[in-house]
Amino acid sequence: MTEQLLEGILPVWKPQGFTSHDVVAKIRGILRIKRIGHTGTLDPQVTGVLPLCIGRATRLVEYIQELPKEYEATLKIGIATDTEDAGGQIIDQVDKVQLTSEQVSEAIHAFVGDIDQVPPMYSAVKVDGKRLYELARQGIEIERKSRTVTIYEIEILNMELTLAHPEIRFRVRCSKGTYIRTLCVDIGRKLGFPSVMSHLVRTSTGSIEQKQCLTIEQIEQLHKQGLLIDQLIPVEKALAHMQSVHLNEAQTRKALIGQKLSFEIDNHSLSAAHAQQLVTAYSADSRFLGIFQWDKDALELQPVKVFS
Repeated sequence: MTEQLLEGILPVWKPQGFTSHDVVAKIRGILRIKRIGHTGTLDPQVTGVLPLCIGRATRLVEYIQELPKEYEATLKIGIATDTEDAGGQIIDQVDKVQLTSEQVSEAIHAFVGDIDQVPPMYSAVKVDGKRLYELARQGIEIERKSRTVTIYEIEILNMELTLAHPEIRFRVRCSKGTYIRTLCVDIGRKLGFPSVMSHLVRTSTGSIEQKQCLTIEQIEQLHKQGLLIDQLIPVEKALAHMQSVHLNEAQTRKALIGQKLSFEIDNHSLSAAHAQQLVTAYSADSRFLGIFQWDKDALELQPVKVFS
């Protein structure tokens, strides 16, 4: 199978114990393709949806990374660790926690919307050129700037409130850059107790869901059979959340050589686009041409990523 034939988004189910980079390296070895990029880091102990961009689709990694993510997490109340997850050293603990379902529900749903998070020390965030986790392993803790993330939706799936350390399982849909570990700690803090994330699974990235994903073993088998190409998600489908425009033949020719395209917007779909909005462009026969930026002042589409 040649690199030219394998092009698109490969939906991988990341196994426990692998870093995202480990998965990329493993798939590179199976497919014999260098141009592979992942679309969002997952901690080694976390399983879940990890879309890989293959071939020319690697040019779209940044756009797929921006898509909302969905997770199922378990919050344990009454214990805190230095890593904010179950793999860390316990730094705080209470003997018994007593909470009502109303208290838990009110605290959790208070986090829906834009919230400020301080990245955990055990994270890949860089400060002055060094990863935070590198400093944390040296016993160094530094001040981190908070950043705004968005929690679009939280659904409580199960509560075990009779345990000495209650466990709450919930589903959360959130923006890029959200730390679910930190969300769990912040929920516990709002309830007045130390807390930790004891389990996490990423169940979707954008429209790519668990049911579409393949294990590494399945990918290897399908590749040997020459059937893996049928499992790749076309780039245009992965970008279906973007507004799209269809171009005529003359516009298509200009687009493919990276020229700006002028538009009259009367009764055109671009009339509703905001200034500087990114859109996908297609030929009259629905062939994907690339990503363009709408310049509302100049009434022009400017090329950003062109696929010839």
